Amino acid sequence: MYQQMIFVNLPVNDLDASKRFFTELGFTINPQFSDEKAASVVISDTIFAMLLTKPFYATFTKKEIADATTTSEVLVCLSAESREKVDELVGRALAAGGTESGEPQDHGFMYGRAFDDLDGHTWEIMWMDPAAVQG
Repeated sequence: MYQQMIFVNLPVNDLDASKRFFTELGFTINPQFSDEKAASVVISDTIFAMLLTKPFYATFTKKEIADATTTSEVLVCLSAESREKVDELVGRALAAGGTESGEPQDHGFMYGRAFDDLDGHTWEIMWMDPAAVQG
């Protein structure tokens, strides 16, 4: 059965530093789709972050590349299996040089926190009670 995949392409200033950051979060780099211009960060079997140097990223668009430290271009939200896993991943991001983005959001059935990576891209990590999803 076909599984749709997502590839989030993000421009980065320092590819090596960004690769270190994401591996410190527990993700892996797929060397098959990585070189001196890009790194494929494996988030899950179907989710990948493609970290692209800004000159390489510019070959895919005619638009100006946003400075994610001052402009919000996208909010990437990843689910987590528990509240503790939310805190664990955000804690690793902060320890690796990321910055917390906003206050934790606790709605009882849903809990989330967010961090900005080294280039200012915002990553939201969210847990939702499975019973709430089922209705």
